[in-house]
Amino acid sequence: MKIGIIGAGNIGGNLTRRLSALGHEVAVANSRGPETLKALVEETGAKAVTVSEAAAGAQVVVVTVPLKSVPDLPAGLLDGAAEGVAVIDTGNYYPKERDGRIDAIEDGGLTESRWTEQHIGHRVVKVFNGTYAQDLLERPLPAGAPERLAVPVASDDEAAKRVVRALVDELGFDTVDAGGIDESWRQQPATPVYGLRAGVEAVTRALAEASPERPEAHRA
Repeated sequence: MKIGIIGAGNIGGNLTRRLSALGHEVAVANSRGPETLKALVEETGAKAVTVSEAAAGAQVVVVTVPLKSVPDLPAGLLDGAAEGVAVIDTGNYYPKERDGRIDAIEDGGLTESRWTEQHIGHRVVKVFNGTYAQDLLERPLPAGAPERLAVPVASDDEAAKRVVRALVDELGFDTVDAGGIDESWRQQPATPVYGLRAGVEAVTRALAEASPERPEAHRA
C-alpha cells in the first residue's frame, strides 16, 4: 500500500521502519522539513516529503504528532489521498507535560480522537496510542503465537478499521475492536489498557474496566 506518515518521532519513525521493511511505499513528513529526515530515509528507503505532500495518493495516512500540533496541520491535508483513505491517529492528550489545556476535551467531553477528527475533517482510527515505540521493532510475532501482544482499535469507520486491523496484524500484533471514537476514552492515558503489554483476553478485559472519569493527573 501507499502510506503517508505525518510525524517522525518515536512511533512515526518506527512505523516508517517497519512498514518500509514490509514492502509498503512509505512517505514520511515532519514539521521541520524533508531535509531533516535524511538519516531515516537512508535507513529505510522511505521518501521524505512535506506535511502537505504526505497524504498524496495514500491509502493509509498516519497522524502521529503532539496533540497541540494538530490544529497546525495544513488545511485540506487529505484532499489528495486515495478514495476511502484510512487515517490512523496515535495521539494522546498530555495537558500538564506538553499540550496545555484544550477546552473541548476538558470541558466539552470530547475524546482526544474526536477532537482530532474535528480538526482534520476526516474520521480516524485510533491505534498504537498506548504502545511502546520500541515494541514495534522488538515485539512483533506471527499470528497465533502465544506471547503475541494485542492493541485496541477504535473508529466509527468500519471499512477503515478493517484496513487498519489487517495492517496491524501484518505488523505482528493482534487487535481488539474497541468500538467507536466516542468510546475511545477507554484507551486514553491512565486507563488500564494504556501501555498494557498483553494478549487479546487481557486487553479486552482492560477496556471493559476503564472509567470515563479523567484522573486529576491527566487534567489541565
